[in-house]
Amino acid sequence: MWPFSLIMKYSHSESLKKNRDFQTVYKEGKSYANRYLVLYVRENKLDKNRFGVSVSKKVGNSVVRHRIIRLIRESYRLQEDMFNSGLDMVVIARIHAKGKNFEEISSALQHLGKLQGVLKK
Repeated sequence: MWPFSLIMKYSHSESLKKNRDFQTVYKEGKSYANRYLVLYVRENKLDKNRFGVSVSKKVGNSVVRHRIIRLIRESYRLQEDMFNSGLDMVVIARIHAKGKNFEEISSALQHLGKLQGVLKK
């Protein structure tokens, strides 16, 4: 049996799931973009972060889109402690993210966190 500490769940975060939550972040949040990703950030007045990922069909078929989603979620999970608390974040993958490796996606997410000013000092 696996110990519970190895289960890949967000320890300090939850997922954004509802369309209205995504729409609120888009309308009220601030966005920055780089070649691979767009990051929308909005304060949520909670003590935890909520994180969502969106990948358009323009990026590729379902296999490609799900791979990008997994890369973004995993890079956030590993860098989660670097982000401030109390944020709603939505990451949108751009077409150029297709075929990129984990290091490139992780670096792009960290770059956007620095631009947004949401990384801990």
